[in-house]
Amino acid sequence: MPSTLPDGDPVPPDGSLPPSAARGAGGRTLSFYVHVPFCATRCGYCDFNTYTAGELGTDASPQSWLDAALAEIDLAAKVLGPDRPVTTVFVGGGTPSLVGAGPLTHLLAAIEERFGLAADAEVSTEANPESTDPDLLADLRRAGFTRLSLGLQSTSRRVLTLLDRTHTPGRALDVVRWARAAGFEHVNLDLIYGTPGETDREFLDSLTAVIDAGVDHVSAYSLIVEPGTRLARQVDRGLLPTPDEDVLADRYLLAEKMLTRAGFGWYEVSNWARADAARCRHNLAYWTGQDWWGIGPGAHSHVGGVRWWNVKHPAAYAQRLAAGVSPGQAREVLTGEQRTAEDVLLRLRLDSGVPVGRLPAAGRDAARSAADRGLLDPAALATGTARLTLAGRLLADGIALDLLG
Repeated sequence: MPSTLPDGDPVPPDGSLPPSAARGAGGRTLSFYVHVPFCATRCGYCDFNTYTAGELGTDASPQSWLDAALAEIDLAAKVLGPDRPVTTVFVGGGTPSLVGAGPLTHLLAAIEERFGLAADAEVSTEANPESTDPDLLADLRRAGFTRLSLGLQSTSRRVLTLLDRTHTPGRALDVVRWARAAGFEHVNLDLIYGTPGETDREFLDSLTAVIDAGVDHVSAYSLIVEPGTRLARQVDRGLLPTPDEDVLADRYLLAEKMLTRAGFGWYEVSNWARADAARCRHNLAYWTGQDWWGIGPGAHSHVGGVRWWNVKHPAAYAQRLAAGVSPGQAREVLTGEQRTAEDVLLRLRLDSGVPVGRLPAAGRDAARSAADRGLLDPAALATGTARLTLAGRLLADGIALDLLG
């Protein structure tokens, strides 16, 4: 089953935000995330809010989702008001490529009409290799999409089978070529490492294929066994081993070594880019506490310290918007202390690090201790920034908690 949503306070029926959310809005960028909740099949490790056709039955459809998403864009325009040009749009899922170029083009056009897009706006979409072809990519590029993110995960057929991925190992590499031919400015490939039974050779081959593909961005994530997934049940029954922490660390160090040698630089613990222009600006907006509105069932939003999340099921989502009511299930207004904590947790993962002035006194002491242990860069710390070393990246979350005192 898809992941559950947290509790929170009620969202007003009209979606309105407290006055505090607008304070300082001129100094923050605005982004949109669009969630496509449809998948052809469910991967065994995935706990995202996605649904196959069999799971939805007749309760929802791509058309009812599209109509509701367009209505939520209208709602966002009423709540946020004019003069907020959008700097990034990211369409994720689920499988955006499954619904085709038409709905995605329609949604992007609606965002541009209601808000306007910045001249240099980054417009990204995720895609599944098996539901992507040259015509789809050409249509998306003409519509204004500038960045493509593909879930390669691995080039090992055996590993893909364990992950319940249906694409053939070489399909994503074909899609990269098609995307370049269509004129996409930036292309990302995702890798997952640490699948039970994955060998050093299989991960090395996957890394080599990614580098040789000519993309300018790579994301590499360790496999996480999420509760409630098919993978978790297999691990609980002893059918598959739990991912080994030492193996995960070795995989990460290998990725860093090979990607750096190939001209990539890390800018977030799990992300590497060939140049600053190739960094994912949408994700950077998340990591630096900017404003974003999440469109779609189960999507999360954040504006000026107010965070809310939509109802999960596509049918309930569509019903609320058809009735003229916000699809928000609940929200929370973050305190100053909560915002500081989140800022430290997220910014520490970036190569720019965290200003030491943001840390409590105990956190500054912890930073000096971490530098002594080789986990923070002592030169950066001397100039007022807590910045992770390579060894520190392996322990990023624990270090962040120490810095919060």
